[in-house]
Parts: sequence; structure tokens; C-alpha cells
Amino acid sequence: MNYKAYVFDAYGTLFNVHSVIEAIHEFFPEKGPQISEKWRSSQVHYFLIRQLIDDYVPFETITRSALQDALAYYNAKGNDETIDYLMKQYEKLKPYEEVHFLKKQHPDKELTIFSNGTRSMLEPLLENNQLTSSFSLLTADDVNVYKPHPKAYKYAQEKLQIDQDDILFFSSNPWDIAGATQYGFHTAWVNRQNLKWPELGVKPTHTIPDLSEIPSKP
Repeated sequence: MNYKAYVFDAYGTLFNVHSVIEAIHEFFPEKGPQISEKWRSSQVHYFLIRQLIDDYVPFETITRSALQDALAYYNAKGNDETIDYLMKQYEKLKPYEEVHFLKKQHPDKELTIFSNGTRSMLEPLLENNQLTSSFSLLTADDVNVYKPHPKAYKYAQEKLQIDQDDILFFSSNPWDIAGATQYGFHTAWVNRQNLKWPELGVKPTHTIPDLSEIPSKP
């Protein structure tokens, strides 16, 4: 039996967040991988803290703060112009290879992105990668509640108007899979690096190496 709706996280799942490394190298040669890793880890850390202390700010603000701190951590001095340029690269992240074929392979399915990112970040990203017609877009920014809070997934379900049991949610991020699973979605952990699932007390419905094959209901 197939699911009725496929819902995808964006950053790290559909789009490679570390495709910014090349742009970072333009300003800080040899520091691209380190800065990119720190940028992403700080980004996740900061929005989780913001959610815990109930002090929501848009993901774009979180992303800029994380970049500033990543540069400072590696003593990479960047002015406002440099930071603006690197922030724009988030609108040009590269999709994983199979992403362009998802709609063609599943023409009867509504493919939806549900992300913590803002529309002002995600809409240009889809446009720049010619994916606007492939995905509809939902963002936690619409309700000012970050995933993995259950209210975020509830918002997505209400917008989709589909039962939890008929939704398959994809993410490469264990914190996101844990949140969606706990809420009641079926989940597919996109484990591109063949990692061990962390001991979070919940497990994904499926574990897949990429998005080239979509699993059916168990």
C-alpha cells in the first residue's frame, strides 16, 4: 500500500547544505569544510535553543547568526558584504542528484516541502534549481514554531488535510525524524552517510540511502 502524501525536509534532505563550501573558499581558502560544518551545527543548535526558550526568530536570522559565529570560531574575518554574499548562497544550494527526478517518478503524488526555512529563503532556492513546479511549500515560519515541536507537524498535517497514517515524512536529520515520528507520521530517514541511528527512544519507519526509491507502507 502506498502513502497518500510525501513530505520532505529541505536542508540536508533535498539540498546539500555543504554546497556552500566552494563559495566560502573564495574568501577563506582551506577553511571551507570547517566553516561549513560549524555553520550548520550552530544553525541547528541555535534554533533548538530558541524553541526551548520560546523566543522565535526567523530561520534567516538564525542562519546569519550561525554564520557569523562560525567565521569567528575559525578566526575568519568577514565584513557585512562577505556575510551577505555567503547568505545568498543558501538560495543556490545544490539539490541531490535524484531530487530533479522525484516529480517525474511520482507524477500522481503531491510533493511537499516542510521546512524550518522562511519562504524568502526557500522560494528563491526552488526557483534557482528549476524545482518550483515540482514541490508545494510549507514552512514552520508560518506559525512561528520550529520543528521538531509537535505543533509544527500538526500545522503541516492540517494544511495537507490528510491522516497522519497516510503521510510519509522524509528527512536526513535525526532530530526531525524523531519529532515527526513522535507526532505520528510515518517517517523515512535519508541516511546518505550510512550512520547508526542515534538512541533517541523512537525509530524511523524506514531507513533509506537516498531518495531514488520511495518505500511503501510496511
